[in-house]
Amino acid sequence: MIEINQLASQTQETAKRLGIKKFDIYGSAVDENSVQVDNGEPKQVKASQRSGVTVRVWNEQNTMGITSTTDVNPLGLELALKTAYEASFFGVTEHVPDFSPEATVPLAKQDAKMPQVQVSTLIETLIKAEKELLAAHEAIASVPYNGLAQRDIDRFYLNSDGAARAEGASYTSLYLYTKTEQPDKKPRSAGAYRIGSHLDKLDISGCIKEAAEKTISHLNYEKIPSGKYTVVFSAEAFLSLLGAFSNIFNAQNILDKQSLSTPESLGQQIASPFLSVCDDPLHPNNVAFTTFDGEGTPTRRVPLITEGILSNFIHSAGTAKRMNAQPTGHANIGAKVTVSPHFYHVFRGATPETEYSLETADNVVLIDDLQALHAGVQALQGSFSLPFDGWLIKGGEKISIESATVAGDFLEFLKSIVFLEAEAELTPGGISPRVWVENLSITGE
Repeated sequence: MIEINQLASQTQETAKRLGIKKFDIYGSAVDENSVQVDNGEPKQVKASQRSGVTVRVWNEQNTMGITSTTDVNPLGLELALKTAYEASFFGVTEHVPDFSPEATVPLAKQDAKMPQVQVSTLIETLIKAEKELLAAHEAIASVPYNGLAQRDIDRFYLNSDGAARAEGASYTSLYLYTKTEQPDKKPRSAGAYRIGSHLDKLDISGCIKEAAEKTISHLNYEKIPSGKYTVVFSAEAFLSLLGAFSNIFNAQNILDKQSLSTPESLGQQIASPFLSVCDDPLHPNNVAFTTFDGEGTPTRRVPLITEGILSNFIHSAGTAKRMNAQPTGHANIGAKVTVSPHFYHVFRGATPETEYSLETADNVVLIDDLQALHAGVQALQGSFSLPFDGWLIKGGEKISIESATVAGDFLEFLKSIVFLEAEAELTPGGISPRVWVENLSITGE
């Protein structure tokens, strides 16, 4: 990890020598190893080290210039400071970014980084997982998409007002995706994903079991009649749809008029009272946590929807100032400061009067995975039409759906939620239970 105090001291000295009074620097470094296998043999082994530093400088007229570099040595930083200072005279004069007022606020406690294992151990582990998955059922012919990766991330932020922050995190991830071959049957596929702070803490057996069970459940498939259905979204499916329409919470999108919300939307009922959503990067189940954003603002738990009511937006320092709010720790530094969520936590809001269960459900669609979100989501119109993998539940029995799409209006979708199950599931984008939604359009093949 970069020695943040030494770097801050060097940068202050360089800036003083150059006559630069106001600056900040954000940087990150990633050390990653990943492996893929094919039929018991290594298919691809990759190792990469990536780093990037963004330098912002304000001149005497308080306009700002920005540049990026990969060098954090004295010469590299001096050149970056000079370049950013020269660029500052061409900077915008309206809504000029500024330091976060919380850039020196103490941070939450973070866990220590974990040591990486040998690449040979990754390969052996993945080969064993592939072998177990292939042996789970005779129809599973291959695991064409798989990967086991370990990553170390170091991040830092400092500015001329004395802010100096640094953090490091480690995590390991596993992905398994199968393909079947049966006579007179279409190939079927299913996948599973797990993430942990270290290989020893990765639920490998659970990933193998989930991928196998999903694959086997898709072997006997049927067409589904088009119509209106009650639809149950898996945690991953619901969070991917929520993420596709994150402009609802995004203050920068709102100010740019690129959102389904307006500044006056706060406090309005936008969803069923059964739904509550927070953005919580410090959630104990989030192994890829972060304690500060690109402006040095501490991250925190931010309630977004509380029992169906839009309760907060996510902010950078600039959007918070323009909307008379507080920064929330969601800024990304770049040519323009952008805002994005970290880790969703979806949970039950109001207590439902009726309990729902897949074990007794009839004529209900269970969606496991949504596809083509890049093409099937109209984020500014609020509409979506997406192919999916899933099952039709008849009398508690799961029947794989051959091919279908789900469509709707997202704001109507939120208000049509009738139930959130009690048990939550961890995904790469957050943690959520399965979510039941009434009266959604399903179009069969």
